[in-house]
Amino acid sequence: MSQYTRIVLAERPQSEIDSKTFRTETVPFDLRPNAKQILVQTIYLSLDPTQRTWLNDTRGYMKPVQIGEVMRSGGIGVVVQAGSGSCFKRGDTVFGMLGAAGATGSVACQLGKKAGAKVIAIAGSKEKCDWLEKELGVDKALNYKSPTFRKEFIDSVGYLDVYFDNVGGDILNLALSRLKKNARIALCGTPLVIVRDATMLKPSFVGAIADYNSKPKGLTNYTTLITQTASMRGFLIFDYAQQFHSARQELAKWLAEGTLKRQFHVVDGIEKCPQALPLLFSGGNTGKLVVKVANIKAVAKL
Repeated sequence: MSQYTRIVLAERPQSEIDSKTFRTETVPFDLRPNAKQILVQTIYLSLDPTQRTWLNDTRGYMKPVQIGEVMRSGGIGVVVQAGSGSCFKRGDTVFGMLGAAGATGSVACQLGKKAGAKVIAIAGSKEKCDWLEKELGVDKALNYKSPTFRKEFIDSVGYLDVYFDNVGGDILNLALSRLKKNARIALCGTPLVIVRDATMLKPSFVGAIADYNSKPKGLTNYTTLITQTASMRGFLIFDYAQQFHSARQELAKWLAEGTLKRQFHVVDGIEKCPQALPLLFSGGNTGKLVVKVANIKAVAKL
């Protein structure tokens, strides 16, 4: 009989994720897919800030992970067995939500440039700022840890047409004070927190990686939405499910052409997931954070 390793929620964190939050279990299994079912070997798991919200026993866009349940994640895997009548075959690469999604800001920066926007990025180190400017081609990258960050932000941004937010907290509050007439704010992430690492765009796009570990911090500049007749609206990726196929094709084309760049921060071993997830909130990763689960070569077919 075979075995597999899983990460389960042991207790709900009150603030930061610590050694008590998850536990690792080794479980025997003897699975055989039934008709139209497949058995998948996970290759990579995605670690994303939204996973922190799934640990809270509160109402959200997805049901929270329950104590004792396997932690969920997006992932990529390969089909190792296929039941009769399945539309997949052994060796196919698949992706989706797996029981166990990113680098949203860097992609948003590049899409902003492709749309003709002036893009201003914000990160937490000189190295990250250099990468944003030299590799991604943003117009300006600011270090939010700089003592002159607020002045630099105002001088560089001026006033915003569109603000893409997935951070909330202090930087959203600052951006609210810099809105143009009829500006639009798209809320991608949960604005609960104090930012520790960010990527922001202008002209106006702005976005960031958020820290979901702090208590909510109220916004004080929201009345600008009234004085500038601006709008603020939340959205989820699932709202655009009908466009997934066309979006994947377009993104894959740009990747193949080399006009869309990406960077991965890879952690080896599923048992490292509990230690890797907090990197998203401490600025410890650059680019998309993933966990390599198995050494299986997979070929994209987009």
